[in-house]
Amino acid sequence: MTMTESKQEAKPLTGWRVLVPRGGPWGDSVAASLRSQGAVPVVAPLINFAPTTDQASLDEALAQLAAGEYDWLTITSATTVDVLFAHRAEIPARTKIAAVGETTAAALAAVGYHVDLVPEDDNSAEGMARQIIALEPEPRRILTLRSEIAKPVLTRSLIKAGHHVSSVVAYRTVGVPVTERILRDVQNGRINAILVTSGSVAAQVREQFPDIPDTTLLAAIGPRTAKDAKKAGLPISVIADRQTIDALIDAVSHFTLPHAADEFAP
Repeated sequence: MTMTESKQEAKPLTGWRVLVPRGGPWGDSVAASLRSQGAVPVVAPLINFAPTTDQASLDEALAQLAAGEYDWLTITSATTVDVLFAHRAEIPARTKIAAVGETTAAALAAVGYHVDLVPEDDNSAEGMARQIIALEPEPRRILTLRSEIAKPVLTRSLIKAGHHVSSVVAYRTVGVPVTERILRDVQNGRINAILVTSGSVAAQVREQFPDIPDTTLLAAIGPRTAKDAKKAGLPISVIADRQTIDALIDAVSHFTLPHAADEFAP
């Protein structure tokens, strides 16, 4: 075994250039995880988050939350945690918090909020709804904070089960155009993998990169994101078995990096 092979074995993503589709603290954290595996992260935000167009409703909901008027708060993305933190939202100890997955739960814990429920098997709005419904046979007051583009799956399921639900938009998702250099790097195969971490990221990948080489690995963070990506017309190469960044990076690490000659062949 050569020294190069030994290093690659120790760091499975040595030589890989991986596009990270979001910036900010999330992007920095993912970039650090990729570097620890030997990859070169290319942070190229494809989406960003803008304030809700109905700030009054959000302010009212957060005031009611602080006053203890809700039995449950449901959080379906780490971005919602950013909104809570930015508003210095107070969440009483008696109010239970449900996080859609481990990434969201970690984001809540990182800024000092407690987490009472993470779906055991299905890290989705449907999975969260099923588990809350199973735990709460009596009607409860539930606040669901969501993106403007989120489907109302969670709210509908909880209302159907008899709960009193306030569904409030916490933020909007907007597309961010990439630089010409990133566009060229994707088109010519210099980017070896693109992390697809949500349906909105998938839509931007499809829109902004119409000519992705067949050798580029498109990695989806979970089955639901993979389904959204396929609807958008993206040929997903691998799906993480858990909806976490660590699982996504691990899934990519099982693939062999294409040789340079293959990447840059005409």
